[in-house]
Amino acid sequence: MIRTFQLNRQAIQEVTKDAQPLSQRLVNATWIDAHEPDEEERERLNAFLADELPATDDVEEIESSARYFVDADGIHVHSLFLSQSEGRHGNTTVAFILQPERLITFRDTEIADFRLLRLRARSGQVETDSAQSLMLTIFEQKVENLADTLEDIHRKLEDVSHLVLEEEDSDLEDAIDQLAKLEDSNGKIRLCLMDTQRSMSFLIRHLRGEPELQDTAREVMRDVETLMTHTTFLFDKINFLMDSTQGFINIQQNQIIKTFSIAAVVFLPPTMIASIYGMNFEIMPELSWPFGYPLALGLMAVAGISPYLYFKHKNWL
Repeated sequence: MIRTFQLNRQAIQEVTKDAQPLSQRLVNATWIDAHEPDEEERERLNAFLADELPATDDVEEIESSARYFVDADGIHVHSLFLSQSEGRHGNTTVAFILQPERLITFRDTEIADFRLLRLRARSGQVETDSAQSLMLTIFEQKVENLADTLEDIHRKLEDVSHLVLEEEDSDLEDAIDQLAKLEDSNGKIRLCLMDTQRSMSFLIRHLRGEPELQDTAREVMRDVETLMTHTTFLFDKINFLMDSTQGFINIQQNQIIKTFSIAAVVFLPPTMIASIYGMNFEIMPELSWPFGYPLALGLMAVAGISPYLYFKHKNWL
């Protein structure tokens, strides 16, 4: 799908396909957003750009020279954004092509930042005066969303912390599962923040002569640095809770092993006595003694109770 947006009184507005044909919308657009374009839409865009859109494999390249470069089409930035699928966070790359009068974005996944930006644009809340300013606005929206997601992770960590450290008979295996998911999400966010730092550094170098835009980019970088510190704090908290949870699980397992060990020691002397009197020898004096059976039972009771009382005296039980 191809969506196009135009500037109207320093605000970006979406132009629907019913308002103008695609060819006219592409010419007049300040922002062209290509989300999973089909073959026909790709051909129209390729003809409009006089070049081919980047392939998915090219967009996912991790080398700096493949993610940030300038050519005849404009300034290219391939930046990681946070996505969500089936309740788990992921990273997806968005390809930006910044031209003097136009911004083109290409992506294969629906991203919350772009969806929110479209909703804001319909209400006339996205103020911008150029394609360059719009691109920085998208990155500002990206950083705001990452900050909100980090706040959600922190709240969930507080819930897990209460589950692990305060609740009795809590499900510690479920806590480990939650911590693993939160650690994965935090790592994905940190990766997006690191990539944003690289993107902003590249844009600052290529926005010379635009001091206001450079100041905006530097402000985004300062926000990113603050969030990077917060992700480090969350990593430390997750590791602490993970270690605590594993420690409590080990204590529970040791308690179970301790119970079995004490039970084995308590029942070992009675078992030995029962084994002695269970031997099939012809000459065993107690066999013909009237009080032999009660004596054997008494010995087994005393042999079982004595270790138990000793353990209680030592506070091992």
